[in-house]
Amino acid sequence: MLLPILLLSAAGFTILTTEFIIIGLLPAMARDLGVDVAQAGLLVTLFAFTVAATGPFSTALMASLPRKRVFVAALAIFGVANAMAAWAPNVLVMGVARFVPALALPVFWSLSSDTAISLVGPAKAGRAVSMVAFGIVVATVLGIPIGVLIADAFGWRAAFVVLAVLSFAKAGLLQRYMPSVPSSAHAGSLSTQLRSLRDPLLVGHVLLSLLVFTGMFTAYTYLADMLERLAGFNGQVVGWSMMAFGAVGLIGNTLGGRMVDRSPIGATALFSVLMAAGLMAMVPLVHVPVGLALALALWGIAQSALFIVCHARVMKAAPHAAAFAASLNISGANIGIGVGAALGGRIIDTYGLGALGWAATAVLALALVVAAWLMRGTRRAAAARTAPAARMPRTAASEETCVGAGD
Repeated sequence: MLLPILLLSAAGFTILTTEFIIIGLLPAMARDLGVDVAQAGLLVTLFAFTVAATGPFSTALMASLPRKRVFVAALAIFGVANAMAAWAPNVLVMGVARFVPALALPVFWSLSSDTAISLVGPAKAGRAVSMVAFGIVVATVLGIPIGVLIADAFGWRAAFVVLAVLSFAKAGLLQRYMPSVPSSAHAGSLSTQLRSLRDPLLVGHVLLSLLVFTGMFTAYTYLADMLERLAGFNGQVVGWSMMAFGAVGLIGNTLGGRMVDRSPIGATALFSVLMAAGLMAMVPLVHVPVGLALALALWGIAQSALFIVCHARVMKAAPHAAAFAASLNISGANIGIGVGAALGGRIIDTYGLGALGWAATAVLALALVVAAWLMRGTRRAAAARTAPAARMPRTAASEETCVGAGD
């Protein structure tokens, strides 16, 4: 069952590169489309909030369909959208080219994670999700920088042409080699899945992801600016530093996938503390090369781990509707990304770049409070489930068993 998961990971690489590559293309794209960079930047906001607003409902609707058909259709949609982006004559057409794939991204990511878990079993859920998410990590390490290099050499439209070709090619590979995976037996109807929202613990898990991603992107959104203005790096060094930051995330991907299977909430708390430590250490060590490298490495490892940990943790919180839970996590994470970017910008305007670590840590502290509440709530729920069994009267058969055991 390794090949299907690898195919999903490769498809995830293309999909996540499509989402984030626009960040590196904004200046050239804005000039070509006749808008300023701030207006072009709204395309990033459009994508993120479309994912957040539509993800749970579109995933719930698609969860009952055969998975192979959904995955191939999603890649085909990305192919068409990237081709449209490469051709777009104005920002309105580009907006459509960004809106359409944003509808498909949460469906693909949620159902691919759920499918990977169904292929390996729930005991290895974290590792399965980390294998699928490996494509996401590689997209941040290689996909986005390579896309920017293609744009620098041949123009920003060429980057979308390459993504369109990759999308159609991977749709073909999924069609050819992906086994026919049925819909989840536990998906249930749309109303059944939506009833999962009545569970306060599941809502708490989504809130925890939202806070973690808010803290994460309060600082990460402005990492390049911090390296340039605080550390004094030139553009080339900033680029290599960003690539190294993503590369160490491969370590976090592995650690997060293993630890979340042991203690989902505990892993979230641990990596949140580690990320806060890296954030707090960065500014004091910004002019100490070794210290700065260690702070960035700690931050990068913890951040990458939290991508996996949060996703698997929310899915484990609703095993009866895992794909729907995954879509809720994606929505919460995207809201956190948007709120974190806005909060970080406000902190910079008010207190300066050097205060970003403190602000991000404050948000992560709130996340730890929610994590502690979830731990207590989970223990109470587990105790409530076992209490009725403990109060059940002993049957004659059980008494005979006990007597035999005592003898």
